[in-house]
Amino acid sequence: MIRDHVRRLTQVITALLYNCHITGFAAGSIYQGNLKTLCVPGLNCYGCPGAVFACPIGSLQSALASYKFRFPYYVLGMLLLMGVLFGRFICGFLCPFGLIQDLLDKIPTKKLQKNGITRKLSYVKYVILAITVVLIPLIMLVPGFCKYICPMGTLSAGIPIVIANPTVRAMVGWLFSWKVLLLIAILVSAVFIFRSFCRFLCPLGALYSLFNRIAFARVEVDQDRCDHCGKCTSFCRMDIRQVGDHECIQCGECRAVCPQEAIYRSIQSIQKTIGEK
Repeated sequence: MIRDHVRRLTQVITALLYNCHITGFAAGSIYQGNLKTLCVPGLNCYGCPGAVFACPIGSLQSALASYKFRFPYYVLGMLLLMGVLFGRFICGFLCPFGLIQDLLDKIPTKKLQKNGITRKLSYVKYVILAITVVLIPLIMLVPGFCKYICPMGTLSAGIPIVIANPTVRAMVGWLFSWKVLLLIAILVSAVFIFRSFCRFLCPLGALYSLFNRIAFARVEVDQDRCDHCGKCTSFCRMDIRQVGDHECIQCGECRAVCPQEAIYRSIQSIQKTIGEK
């Protein structure tokens, strides 16, 4: 329980730090300061009135769309660094939309349990990553995910700006209506399906999952102590096959149910080794 409170507090603080330009919500304007050249780790729209940093997935799309003019060394380097350091720990602790889904999951309803179908659906996010984040920006020179899908952009940027800015409100068309409907569908699904967007649709989670096995901050299993009872994987509500795989968001909640206390964080192992020396 204490671990869950620590993770929730970390999520809230992170979301506030990402979006601390409070006056932007009242004015319906976007912060354009120097901090916007830096990317935050989690999914957080550049166009949010409160955002003081850029979104990594949005920055990657913009960089790929302009690749003919300059190679995106900075964005790719930052994503590589965040992936190697954190992997999907970012999904579990440092993503505002992950927080929103976790809070919606608290609504008491019957939940859809993970199964073979949800495991198959978990690969859809890789298709979305390939098509909307990579191919559409390269071919059509537009940020496909941001333009057609991103629920965080609609929730934190599109809706607040449309409400606060009459000029923008007069320009609203079918695309905005589509994204609002998609946002509603995703939010409603998160009430009944644990982290539905995170598991099935998020290209940033797909990208970070490629680093999950080697990330500095990751959850591991001591194979010498593990008796392979399977309690950890059955307890986890993500579509993992084993602790720490590409679907694991590194929340560490499985440690509470391990009878052998075989699950630990890699960073804890490093700290212990340093302490012994």
